[in-house]
Amino acid sequence: MTTLRKRIAIDSRYLLLSLPTALVSFPLVVAGVSAGLGAAVAFVGLPVLAATAGFARSVADAERASLPGVLGHPVARPRYREAPVWAGWFRRMMNPLASGQAVMDLLHVIIAFPLAVAGSVVAAAWWLGTLAGLTFPLYGWIIAGIPGAVETGLPGALGFADSPALFVVWNTVLGLLFAITLPPVLRGAALVRASLAELMLTRPALARPAAVPHIVDQRLPV
Repeated sequence: MTTLRKRIAIDSRYLLLSLPTALVSFPLVVAGVSAGLGAAVAFVGLPVLAATAGFARSVADAERASLPGVLGHPVARPRYREAPVWAGWFRRMMNPLASGQAVMDLLHVIIAFPLAVAGSVVAAAWWLGTLAGLTFPLYGWIIAGIPGAVETGLPGALGFADSPALFVVWNTVLGLLFAITLPPVLRGAALVRASLAELMLTRPALARPAAVPHIVDQRLPV
């Protein structure tokens, strides 16, 4: 049970926090790439592109930091090329564009945006349905007392419009269904987004070389 609660907490945090991150990073990256490419002919847009790539790298680092908890295994950070010691200020400023991974970082911010929105909406909806349904017996009687409230639900459509008790039970059962399906729904939504991030932002971790057994020469000296 503790493991299940931990898994639900990790997946919920990963999905719900992705929305504010995406709402900030997506417009900045799109605007930066558009402005940078538009003015790249005059070399004015290159610093804008470099700054946007540096920002996308920071977003990718934050994403990579959350992946082990979601995926259940460590991930490797790609190698970013560092500016040479002898590089001047312009070369250092352009350094974020020197790594091929910069393109993947920028594309991930754009491609992952709809997944982040959808995952956050799904997580919020399932949590809302779970909490509202399981606690419905506490306040459902008040709603059932509102004229016309019982008739709008499924019990009313089935001819039980005069049964507030059935109205409360029905909505509580819906909350129970949300609660039962909450872990797999969160797990699936988190894995979809995390798998894309793993594909675009990480590299396979190098396996440790197998230990060479120490062979002792047991032959007698001649």
